[in-house]
Amino acid sequence: MADPQGFLKVVKREAAKRPIGERVKDWNEVYSHQPTSERAAEVSDQARRCMDCGIPFCHSGTAGCPLGNLIPEWNDLVRRGRWDAASDRLHATNNFPEFTGRVCPAPCESACVLSISEAATGGSVTIKRVEQTIADLAWEDGSIVPQPPTITTGKRVAVVGSGPAGLAAAQQLTRAGHDVTVYERDDRLGGLLRYGIPEFKLEKSVLDQRLMQMRAEGTHFVTDCEVGIDFTVEQLRESFDAVVLAVGALRARDNAEVIGRELDGIHLAMEHLVPSNKECEGDGPTSISAADKHVVIIGGGDTGADCLGTAHRQGAASVTQLDYNPALPGARDDSLSPWPSWPLVLRTSPAHAEGGVVRHQVAVQRFLGDERGHVRAMVLAEVEVQRDADGRRIVTPIGEEIELPCDLALFAIGFEGVEHGPLLDEYGLALTKRGALSCGPDWQTTAPGVFVCGDAHRGASLVVWAIAEGRSAAHGVDAFLTGHSELPSPVHPTALPLAVV
Repeated sequence: MADPQGFLKVVKREAAKRPIGERVKDWNEVYSHQPTSERAAEVSDQARRCMDCGIPFCHSGTAGCPLGNLIPEWNDLVRRGRWDAASDRLHATNNFPEFTGRVCPAPCESACVLSISEAATGGSVTIKRVEQTIADLAWEDGSIVPQPPTITTGKRVAVVGSGPAGLAAAQQLTRAGHDVTVYERDDRLGGLLRYGIPEFKLEKSVLDQRLMQMRAEGTHFVTDCEVGIDFTVEQLRESFDAVVLAVGALRARDNAEVIGRELDGIHLAMEHLVPSNKECEGDGPTSISAADKHVVIIGGGDTGADCLGTAHRQGAASVTQLDYNPALPGARDDSLSPWPSWPLVLRTSPAHAEGGVVRHQVAVQRFLGDERGHVRAMVLAEVEVQRDADGRRIVTPIGEEIELPCDLALFAIGFEGVEHGPLLDEYGLALTKRGALSCGPDWQTTAPGVFVCGDAHRGASLVVWAIAEGRSAAHGVDAFLTGHSELPSPVHPTALPLAVV
């Protein structure tokens, strides 16, 4: 059994990061390299802090991990040095633990029983670090191998989109014996894993090794193909027995009403991140570089932090990140977000430690341009954020205006939903008020044989939710094609994270 006093004996220790002065000069992942034996010993010790709780909230579908990862089980296996068995248990619920171990914000750790009183316990188990280490060591020792199907059903499935939801659905369906083809409109596979998340958070070699496994299992991939245009809906109907829409929610939110928005040098966040990632892939210099520029990032979320770290590595003269919300507290306030719900606390990424300034409760009022029509500054004002009767935010200027130098402005204020296009029109699919695609309890849309999962269904969300939905949609597709499915279905389409309302 687990050591019930392990958390009292072992101090919580996160993975060490490389020195800031070193890591901002390259695009490698921010964490320090550890020899395999040293890493395994340290992480095994960290796994001792897991108590194998009677009710493990860490893998609760609403409070913790939507995948239902068997966290106490693989923590105990790691504690005992049984890394091969730990990998088997981890992969039983998660197709891509090397992705989630790097980029998931770890709701499992917030729901860990040791998070109830971090001052007394020393903090949650380092679940995310244990997860990544299990996966990385399994890749290193060669125990992750292709798992081709033992049967073939004769059924053909098209998956539109190669982000984490699409890849999870495709792998599950291929292993169930279906003939699966994944269509991706970009020149490389991975969706936002490839071109949205910077290399310093997720090295693309990690993605490529998993894609190699999927190819060896029999999944087919087609890139540079936008379904609905390059490959028509009629061709889909003729060629496939079922279709999974995993097209994401890439319609970026903008603020076209701001005076001066039309000036050169003002972009959406993805217009900056995508070419920067392509440069890391060897496609030549980015078209939008922060080098020697005063950069202002509008938005305080993860995408803004990705822009921040990218600007540092491109050699920005200065970087300022704006957030119209007040700064959150450093510790959980039980009256606002009691355990085990997601805590409303101030979170920073490694990019914030690398430099730059974060300003809260401010919003851009207008942009100022030079004689060439390029942005040279922005005017800010302190603001107050309230909500109207319908829950919509109302941002009201309350303070004096401030002029801030700005050569490059990036809007990182979220996404509005699925992009419009002929694919949806020809299937007769309408978007909800949230800009997403609805579905029934079996993940099937109103178009027969057409299923949806991931951000296209949920709206912009976490990688772990995308994988959970991809796995669940695969169950729905398999049952639709064969009348029965033994594939896992970790989440229901209506499932939501636990929250205080």
